[in-house]
Amino acid sequence: MCTMVPVLLSLLLLLGPANTQDGHYSLSFHYTGVSRPEASFPSFQATGYLNDLAFLHYDSESGVAEPLGPWTQVKGMVDWEKETQLQKAREDIFMATLKDIMGYYEDKDAGNHTLEGRFGCELRDNNYCGAFWTYIYDGQEYIKFITGIPGWFPRQTKAVFTKVKWETEGSVQAAKDYLEDECPRKLQNYLQYSKKILDHKDTPSVSITSQVGPGNSRTLKCLAYNFYPRPVSMYWTQAGSPVETDEWGDIVLSENGTYHSWVTVKVPSSDRGPYTCHVQHSSVAQPLTVPWNEGQE
Repeated sequence: MCTMVPVLLSLLLLLGPANTQDGHYSLSFHYTGVSRPEASFPSFQATGYLNDLAFLHYDSESGVAEPLGPWTQVKGMVDWEKETQLQKAREDIFMATLKDIMGYYEDKDAGNHTLEGRFGCELRDNNYCGAFWTYIYDGQEYIKFITGIPGWFPRQTKAVFTKVKWETEGSVQAAKDYLEDECPRKLQNYLQYSKKILDHKDTPSVSITSQVGPGNSRTLKCLAYNFYPRPVSMYWTQAGSPVETDEWGDIVLSENGTYHSWVTVKVPSSDRGPYTCHVQHSSVAQPLTVPWNEGQE
């Protein structure tokens, strides 16, 4: 049986902190290029993210950069004609890189190959606090940029060829300038339009399920869902004392832009409880507490 708990009914739980995401924001892009795409599937696509929310999409089929989600209602943040031109130029460079890498591996006539690029920067309290840039070829990290050197660091043997080519072309300074200057400035501009979206908080809903399994044991599962932002803490107690957790679920982004996760504990099937699931999240002042006992079955 699943016990549903309408957590928003508790007035005490509505007194969540009014702060933003600890002043921590990020701008990142995820590029994917495919050497032999299937029919109607783009050979290249790019998605831009503010924190973990997608705000921009471009692909080789449409050839147009477009806003996503709440940003379809935001005016003035992005010049979409210029953004389309920028993403088209990046597409050309990215697909040429994929072709080069396939040549290094002599893979040009050997099936389908994929290149992913992930890069971005972070601000904390409006100050630059980090960046990343990495490429992944056929599912394995290929080369990454390290700002502290600065330079490109090969992660596969053949990536040395890419490192030499890019560094000969002067890409080290260009990459460093982008990550430490252009990207943070662009993020600061985007935040003028996006902080209200990024700082919103959705309180978790919580449910508990109970399933009797083999070996005279019962699995209690506590599910927290529809919460934002991502950080969450979940644990079980019995009569106020912590109970050893059996499994934790990953914190997963849902299609609606919120997260869900779960935690389980195993107890003897004859145990009547009570057990309590605790869910701690920035949207509430105190942890949500959801009890279970055998009488709920």
